[in-house]
Amino acid sequence: MTNSRCYVLAAGGTGGHMVPAAALAAELIARGHHVALVSDDRGVRFPGLFDNIETHVLPAGRLAGGPIGYLKAMAKMMAGRSMARRLYKELRPAAVIGFGGYPAMPALLAAFRAGIPTIVHEQNAVLGRVNRFVAGKVDAIATSYEDVERLKPGWAAKTHLVGNPVREAVLALRDRPYPILEEDGIFRVLVTGGSQGATVLSQVVPDGLALLPVHFRRRLQVTHQARIEDIDAVRAKYQAHGIPADLSTYIADMPEALAWAHVVIARAGASTISELTAAGRPAILVPLPSATDDHQTANAREITAAGGARTIPQRAFTAPELAKQIQKLGLDTQGLENAAARARSCGRPHAVRDLADLVESIHAPTAPIHVRRAAMQGGRPAYA
Repeated sequence: MTNSRCYVLAAGGTGGHMVPAAALAAELIARGHHVALVSDDRGVRFPGLFDNIETHVLPAGRLAGGPIGYLKAMAKMMAGRSMARRLYKELRPAAVIGFGGYPAMPALLAAFRAGIPTIVHEQNAVLGRVNRFVAGKVDAIATSYEDVERLKPGWAAKTHLVGNPVREAVLALRDRPYPILEEDGIFRVLVTGGSQGATVLSQVVPDGLALLPVHFRRRLQVTHQARIEDIDAVRAKYQAHGIPADLSTYIADMPEALAWAHVVIARAGASTISELTAAGRPAILVPLPSATDDHQTANAREITAAGGARTIPQRAFTAPELAKQIQKLGLDTQGLENAAARARSCGRPHAVRDLADLVESIHAPTAPIHVRRAAMQGGRPAYA
């Protein structure tokens, strides 16, 4: 067992940043270490992820809004950096690990100033803006994909492919078989737009499913996560089409929803892709076109190339196109099972272990940083 150390995890307040940070926190705590989280107001209140972990809020501005907005953001980040340095004098962290998002910036800047080892983890297939800004100075870069855009060749020696950690309950689905789809049996569809839902899915999916042949439509059972402003209209559509559907604005037990589903219709955020590939579920992906650097399209490439998903650009995501793709999947039971296996082949089930290994290795400056490569198949008051 390693000596107990303190690690600070710094992450933006969205699910894409917070879920892998929570997975790493659980692993490090299981190894006997102390973990503290630095984030924004959203992050420290993220439901169910950091309930028993020391959390701190630091001010951080978003680098946008022209020169005046940029100056205001920098002023907030410098204030956050000063607060982080005071925090580090108390905690004495062995390393600071950033997961992206602007709230991670002041924590990393303070670590640079204090000479504390640093790592960034990139969940997407395009290096995010904050990670891109600090990548030249950090001690190691952990990636979720073999090919990551905006990653400079000069950083190759300190770049490690580990994958994107997922919750243990999702990872456990790898040991459960893909649900048997009997001929003329119930065909179960899960629709999710991520933590905030997606209006385009609510607009298109009910009408697309309604275009399926009657004998197929009668087999459908849908679980659909929708935005609160969309949910009544979506419910009315499913009722008008005679399609059984359970609707909610938040799916509390996503692992069980994934275990239940034969196919998933979703955005292509980092957490979604990592959970699909961990569980082995075929998908129809509709990348968010306004995502920074179009990173969702990049996220979808690996699983799509492997045959585990079909990607439809949002401009082409229409009811007829969705009906066509669903029918192709649903009428070929063996093909659907093959797609599930191909999605599973893209998973990196040891991501949290490999990331934790990298974190534990980072404070031995005289030793080379090493991490096992994942196989291709596989409450303290806030400082405010």
